[in-house]
Amino acid sequence: MTSLPPLRKLAACFLLAASLGAGATAASADGAPTVQIKLDAQARSTPFPHFWEQIFGSGRAVLSLRDAYRQDLSAVHQATGFGYVRFHGIFNDDVGLYQLDKDGKPVYNFSYVDQIYDGLLERGVKPFVELSFMPMAMSSDPKALQEFWYHPNIAPPQDYAQWDGMITAFARHLIERYGIDEVSSWYFEVWNEPNIGFWAGKPAQSTYFTLYDHTARALKAVSPRLRVGGPASAQGAWVPDFLKHTKQEQVPVDFVSSHIYGDDTAENVFHTHENIPRSDMVCRTVDNIHKQVLASPYPKMPFILSEFNASYANLPNVTDSVYMGPWMANTIRQCAGKVDLMSYWSFSDVFEEQGVVKTPFYGGFGLIAADRIPKPAYNAFAMLHRLGDQRFAIASDSALATRRDDGTVVLAVWNYAPPVGDTAAYTPGKPQGAVKHYRIQVKSLPADAKATVWRLDEDHGNVVASFDQMGRPAFPSREQIAQLRAAAQPSAPESLPLHDGKLELDIPPQGLVLIELR
Repeated sequence: MTSLPPLRKLAACFLLAASLGAGATAASADGAPTVQIKLDAQARSTPFPHFWEQIFGSGRAVLSLRDAYRQDLSAVHQATGFGYVRFHGIFNDDVGLYQLDKDGKPVYNFSYVDQIYDGLLERGVKPFVELSFMPMAMSSDPKALQEFWYHPNIAPPQDYAQWDGMITAFARHLIERYGIDEVSSWYFEVWNEPNIGFWAGKPAQSTYFTLYDHTARALKAVSPRLRVGGPASAQGAWVPDFLKHTKQEQVPVDFVSSHIYGDDTAENVFHTHENIPRSDMVCRTVDNIHKQVLASPYPKMPFILSEFNASYANLPNVTDSVYMGPWMANTIRQCAGKVDLMSYWSFSDVFEEQGVVKTPFYGGFGLIAADRIPKPAYNAFAMLHRLGDQRFAIASDSALATRRDDGTVVLAVWNYAPPVGDTAAYTPGKPQGAVKHYRIQVKSLPADAKATVWRLDEDHGNVVASFDQMGRPAFPSREQIAQLRAAAQPSAPESLPLHDGKLELDIPPQGLVLIELR
């Protein structure tokens, strides 16, 4: 992907009825709740770009030099076709870009920068360049360290001339190495979450705006084709103020970005005392920012959610579990038409913000656990990648109906249920809730159409069940790792009978099903 598609003004077309319809209260012969889904394969559809799988986050920049990181990158790229990766710390001292000689003059060393970006590009992935954090030799406060295990410096520069010079040298080098046509297809995002503990400037917002102004102008002075944006804020904050500032000061801006997690609080995000469930928080925030952009001086400004996940904490019953299948599908359903790109944090548990990983399943953010073991979330993304790029409007809050260019109808249907446990301690047990019986009817299919089904639930594509059976060893043996990798594979596709476009199936709590009708 070399350019950001403009935000589709199709939100009205994507809004689905909140009710499941009359069939939602019915019951099957065995008493299971029945969900009825009806559509016409020849009905009008609207564009459905795969906005949720174009960018992924990852551990800090220097980790991308590791073999495990690169193998995980290739695996997720193969499953989703994603185009960009975002990480912190390209200016951290462990990358070695910025130093001072004995006379106090800047010395730029691009050795690791080149290896980092070469490694991405060789695997078909472009950089989404987060411009962070502060080199110690440039920092106005060497003691301003963030609490991450690797303690990046988060102070403003002691002299903005030094920062401007580094940004200029960095951009020029990238263009010299990769060419302006390539680098202009990247994104340059200024800093990370300056509204919380990642920026030591006081007051935070005005000093961040100073950082942004210098950075954007320095990049555009190298080439106006470079794309720059911000404010990369946590909890959906600062967007109106940021766009107002850039307009008033005539500062270049090509996209607006922010972050949100499913367990962020209404107090922090909306300044209310609501109890917004994990299933709704991300898209409630996306909807709010979407409206803020429309009301801003830049109503057509592209909006990138450059970090999101169901949790910002390490919760094994959330990010390691099959819960992520329905949560992700429902997030796609609710956010469609309101955001250009969403960057899931993150694609891999090659990740050290809380320190060296101690066990493969600790509630890490990644789709792939330590030792290259795919999690249920990996299988969920691989399944949802099969969705078409045209969407049908259907009256259901537990289904997506799409069509591919070749006419194949593809549905995702799910049975959302809350996590089994909601703490850092793993809680064994089955998801609570009833099995749901789905009765699907698709008109205008060819007479010989066939149904192929993929499943993700407690008994399909769920490596955690095998890890539990092993006793959850902190350091699995090589033989156990091989067994876990095999257990992590997606379930084999099933062929189900299709009679006059009608299909019936059951989905357990926290189950996700992907259906192809060819």
